[in-house]
Amino acid sequence: MCTSIIFSPNNHYFGRNLDYEISYGQQVAITPRNYNLKFRKVDNLANHYAIIGIADVADNYPLYFDAANEKGLGMAGLAYAGNAYYPDEVSGKDNVSPFEIIPWILGQAKNIDEAKELLKNVNLVNISFAKNMPLSPLHWLLADKSGKSIVLESDKDGLHIYDNPAGVLTNNPSFPQQLFGLNNYQEVSPSVHKNTLAPGLKLDNYSRALASHNLPGGMDSSSRFVRATFAKFHAPTNSTTEEETVRNYFHILHAVEQPKGLDEVSPDTFEYTIYTDCANLEKGLFYYTTYNNKQINQIDMNKEDLDSSNLICFEMKDETIFNKQN
Repeated sequence: MCTSIIFSPNNHYFGRNLDYEISYGQQVAITPRNYNLKFRKVDNLANHYAIIGIADVADNYPLYFDAANEKGLGMAGLAYAGNAYYPDEVSGKDNVSPFEIIPWILGQAKNIDEAKELLKNVNLVNISFAKNMPLSPLHWLLADKSGKSIVLESDKDGLHIYDNPAGVLTNNPSFPQQLFGLNNYQEVSPSVHKNTLAPGLKLDNYSRALASHNLPGGMDSSSRFVRATFAKFHAPTNSTTEEETVRNYFHILHAVEQPKGLDEVSPDTFEYTIYTDCANLEKGLFYYTTYNNKQINQIDMNKEDLDSSNLICFEMKDETIFNKQN
């Protein structure tokens, strides 16, 4: 279960919460322009746009959970269990495996429009990275530095590309149903509660934030979709510094994070928010926090050799540091 957003107060900030019950030893990985991106059924990309994101690096290959490229296009894969369908190879199509789709798109497309063109001929083929690494059932959020975003879903009835005016994605149900569900919460507001129940009856605003009373509070994906949309659309957009904007971004996603102990997926096993990340799509700055480390960590892809042919990886800092003031 995960949540991903595009936040556009001045620059554009893209990223996600990754919620799961186990960690994969993920790293921040930069794929430089001359790293040879190999694919199973389509042509390799020996030269491509540089990419930064969080990946499980296996056999020197970046299995990206989410990433952004140097041109300002971001892409994140989120769990879509029970709905995702990956067919066999189809002749005449670009047969790209789900584990390849993030680098294949980000390596070639500068923006949403170019990504849409590439996706017109894509078949998300049922090919795993390795026998002991089955494909995850996913759908994807893509966004660029215009603020536009789309959702990619591969269902049994075919590949679907949806424009996403909310700029938010969680998990099930399918994106059109998630978006439709927002209709049920149109009255939710950060403002002082107005008595529309019985205008002639004197009622007491006994608590602040009563107008947000009907926000769903569950860990489930439908509830998180509504809460993330509410938080994003009401977050401050008048920040004057990068630091302030990034703090606001992280508060949006931390509002829908999952603490340990609240989402049991099997006896005594709980899903939790393993990390939250953020890419400034204009500047190539990448930020993250982890479950244990809420300090915002920054990696600037521009400080690395983006013309290299070797992956550049950073271990994620996951230790709590207590600032003992006395």
